[in-house]
Amino acid sequence: MNKKAVAYFSAGGVTAGVAKRLAQISRADLYEIKPAVPYTPADLDWQDKHSRSSIETNDAFCRPALADTGADFSGYEVIFLGFPVWWYSIPAIIRSFVEAYDFSGKVIVPFATSGSSGMGRSCRDIQRLCPGAKVQPGRLLNGSHEDGELKVWMDQY
Repeated sequence: MNKKAVAYFSAGGVTAGVAKRLAQISRADLYEIKPAVPYTPADLDWQDKHSRSSIETNDAFCRPALADTGADFSGYEVIFLGFPVWWYSIPAIIRSFVEAYDFSGKVIVPFATSGSSGMGRSCRDIQRLCPGAKVQPGRLLNGSHEDGELKVWMDQY
């Protein structure tokens, strides 16, 4: 049996709820990705081109500082990586996270939440940032899913 972890970033709590449920269903360890400087509601205003999230998204080199970089992922074979979709990709804090750790040889299974879009280029961007990892097709987990359905999905990895 593969040792699994569910690592996630959640801006408003939706992705956190999904991540906690996935960890419980699969009996995986749970890890919250936290920025050193938490996001405020004003930071997350996607309609404001001067908001923090808009600025970070438009700067491909932006890597917000993480609150923690001391987690040990060496014992995990599979990392379920959760995040809200921002402008059809991963939030900048996810770029920081995947570059802070060595995921070579690991399987990364993205999952996301989104108010209005699909996964966009999220999986491709994660693969580009983690060339030694085996990034699987992502899954958008909006709405309700049966626990059994989610367990079957997670057990394939």
